[in-house]
Amino acid sequence: MTTPERLRSIVARDIKPTRPLRAPSVRALIIGPLAMATVVAVPVGTFFRSDMAQLGVWRGWGLSFVEALAGVVVVGLALRESVPGRALTRRSLALCFAGGLALPLAILALTTTSYSIGPAQFDWRDSVVCFRTSFAAAIPTMLLATLLVARALPLRPGLAGALYGLGCGIVADAGLRLYCEFSVPSHFLTAHAGAVVAALGVGAVAGVFTQRT
Repeated sequence: MTTPERLRSIVARDIKPTRPLRAPSVRALIIGPLAMATVVAVPVGTFFRSDMAQLGVWRGWGLSFVEALAGVVVVGLALRESVPGRALTRRSLALCFAGGLALPLAILALTTTSYSIGPAQFDWRDSVVCFRTSFAAAIPTMLLATLLVARALPLRPGLAGALYGLGCGIVADAGLRLYCEFSVPSHFLTAHAGAVVAALGVGAVAGVFTQRT
C-alpha cells in the first residue's frame, strides 16, 4: 500500500530539527551558579546568624556550600529521571529521598551545641518567617529546574518534579542555616524541614502540570 502524496506532504511539513539534550550532569551545571548565589543571598538579604564567628568558615559557609552542592546533585538526578529510558530504580529513588530529607538534620547535628537554642516555647511566628524565607529562596532554582525537566519529556513527571523540588529545597535550606540559628526541634521540623517538604510537593505538582503532551 503506497502512502498518499497529501499525507507525505503533511508529515514533511511537520518535521522540524531538534536539538539533542546534553547529559544530565552537564545540564545540572546550569543550576550550580544559581544555587551558590542562593546560599549567599539568603543571609545577605536578611542578616547573618549571631554565632557565625563561633561556627567558623567550615561549619558555616563550608557546610552550606556542601549542602547546596548536594541539592544540585539531586536536581541532576531529576534531570536524569526526566529522560525516557534513563529512569532511576526504586532503590535509588528511596535512597535519594531519604538522604535528601535527612541531610539538613545531619548538618544541624554537626553544628549545634544544644537542641534548645531558640524560643523557650514554640513561637509559630518565628517558624512562619523561616518557612517563608526558605521557600521563597527555593523558587528561582525551581523555576529553572522546571524548564530543564519539562524539555526532556519525563515519563514520570510527578516523580521528576518531586526530585528537583527536593533538590531546590535543600539548596534554600543551605542559605537559611546561615540566617537562622534556632535548633529547637519544633522550629526545625516545621520551618526548616517543612520548607524542604513543601518545595518537594510543589515540584511534584509543577512536574505534572508542565508536562508536554
